[in-house]
Amino acid sequence: MRFYCGKQEMRSLSRAQENSFLLTNGLGGYASVTAAFSVNRCDQGILVAAVTAPNERITMVHRLQETLRLNGREVNLSTQVFADRNKAEEGCRNLSSFVYEYTPCWNYHVDGVRVERKLCMDWEKNASAVLYTVENLSEAPCTLEAVPYLKFAPKEDALRRRDRQFQYENGMIRCGGRTLYMQADASVESRPMNWQTLAYPEDEKDGRPKKGLAASCCAVTRTVSAGQTVSFEIVFSMEKECPSGAEMLAAQELRLWKLEEKAPFADPVARQLLRSADAYIARRDSTDGKTILAGYPLFSDWGRDTMIALPGCCLAAGRYDDARSILRTFLAYEKDGLVPNLFPEGGNEPMYNTVDAALLLIDCVWQYVQRTGDWDFVEEAYPVLERIIAAYRKGTHHAIGMDEDGLIHAGGGLDQVTWMDVCVNGILPTPRHGKPVEVNAYWYSALRIMEVFAGKLGRDGAAFGSLAEKVKESFMKKFYMEDKGYLKDVISGTGADEQLRCNQIWAVSMPFTMLSPEQERSVVDTVYRHLYTPCGLRTLSPKDPEYHPVYGGPQVERDMAYHQGTTWVFPMGAYYLAWLKVHGSTPEAARYVRERLNALEPMLREGCFGQLPEIYDGDFPTDGKGCFAQAWSVGEMLRVFEAIDMIEKK
Repeated sequence: MRFYCGKQEMRSLSRAQENSFLLTNGLGGYASVTAAFSVNRCDQGILVAAVTAPNERITMVHRLQETLRLNGREVNLSTQVFADRNKAEEGCRNLSSFVYEYTPCWNYHVDGVRVERKLCMDWEKNASAVLYTVENLSEAPCTLEAVPYLKFAPKEDALRRRDRQFQYENGMIRCGGRTLYMQADASVESRPMNWQTLAYPEDEKDGRPKKGLAASCCAVTRTVSAGQTVSFEIVFSMEKECPSGAEMLAAQELRLWKLEEKAPFADPVARQLLRSADAYIARRDSTDGKTILAGYPLFSDWGRDTMIALPGCCLAAGRYDDARSILRTFLAYEKDGLVPNLFPEGGNEPMYNTVDAALLLIDCVWQYVQRTGDWDFVEEAYPVLERIIAAYRKGTHHAIGMDEDGLIHAGGGLDQVTWMDVCVNGILPTPRHGKPVEVNAYWYSALRIMEVFAGKLGRDGAAFGSLAEKVKESFMKKFYMEDKGYLKDVISGTGADEQLRCNQIWAVSMPFTMLSPEQERSVVDTVYRHLYTPCGLRTLSPKDPEYHPVYGGPQVERDMAYHQGTTWVFPMGAYYLAWLKVHGSTPEAARYVRERLNALEPMLREGCFGQLPEIYDGDFPTDGKGCFAQAWSVGEMLRVFEAIDMIEKK
């Protein structure tokens, strides 16, 4: 998809900064600024380098201050709001258009001078390039000056003290033991350090630091005579040797074009989502394999998020080698029947605080073999999958284990082991200790999958099948409420049990399910009546007294709302898959869902161009919140497009 912003979208400073874009480098590094060419949050930048892939990310170049000098006056091209709200660069007033497809491109017009700027990243290298074309049709020479403002600090660090020393010399910027290489086919001069205090209005909304520092120590200038057109570039790199900006740009556009051309989808939104999914697949140094980053700019790679995102971001996209690499990593790190929720950084040990990731790993192996027929991989994975089932039956860490009724219980104390995993000031807003509904849906499906795997591999799978029958009997007896027509969210003996939440939708959408067709239809209809929005599913019914309609403010307020009514995009994937199922997966059903998916196009144009966000408010889901680009949001929507295509091709 091609995203175009004209003067109408730049009619005010605040409107011009509403949208951003995301470029990534396959390591976890990225470049992201607004369509106005500003940073309005701490973790944006021209070069955010993954110095250890994928999670040790350092903001090297935060922003560029650009000034066009002509006819004795100075005109801003860059845009930026400062902590002193009376002062701002409003280059967006001179911006004629911003276009983003494979590359972000800005065009400015000032008194007969046109300036075009493009931004790109090198692949699997920590390098960004800014490319300029200046067409001077005025009657006098003009000069474009670009001043890099630097941080050399973790991406989430809003610098508070002016205690760093930046120095430019011979194409290198040094600070605190780090070196950034800068190449430019223009004049570069060292300058005395200058600090700016930037405003971060997007962070301020969420109670994060509303301002931070960045410093400059050099400037790049290029003069263009009247009647001339000149192109030049600035390349920032963590390595001394790197391609030119023109080479980076050509490689970036070719790679993304090829990715989209190989897409198994005709729908332009689905093709865009497939390209969007590429942003999350990255290398992990500690495991020497691939991983999936949960979301930009806030999150790293987590086991649960990876298992939910993988079927869409990898399998529906035809990226089977990447899927196999990721699955092998998690299989290798299985411990006591669990797989990591958080991988080690440096000398740290993995964290295994998730009840669902291991069960979803079994589902991912199932999804993988359904598309590839690679039973050799299933044979390779089978011993680990067996250990997972055995550990859940026997009991393992975090109070995870099977009860006498065959159902899985999990969590105790301040454990946060389901995806509704917030703990704030010693409070669990959504504790869910006991027997969560989606976990037991995963458990049943995993047992049936293992039964099939065992039979296919010449093993005895009877024990899996008989246990699955017991689980089904208990689940039907304890979870489904005939009088209400929907499922309990958890079996805990507390008032939380009967709260109407979106977690029950997975009891309909998994490969193997327990409910009757009538019960499944009732669950889907109930979820629609209480939780459905065009942008995602609410996490709690608005009729519940604990419902929070708005997500925002300080962290305590955000966390109290996070799973208490906030709309999440990713459960919509399970909802549409469940809807197709209960409506017979007919061509008519596929057409209905495809029409509903039209809501995705404005979502892709809001916030971060081409990406789906993590969450929206519960009551009025218009502005994306949390991560502006979320892997499982993108992946689950790709699964829906894949399902629709399969129905329509029958």
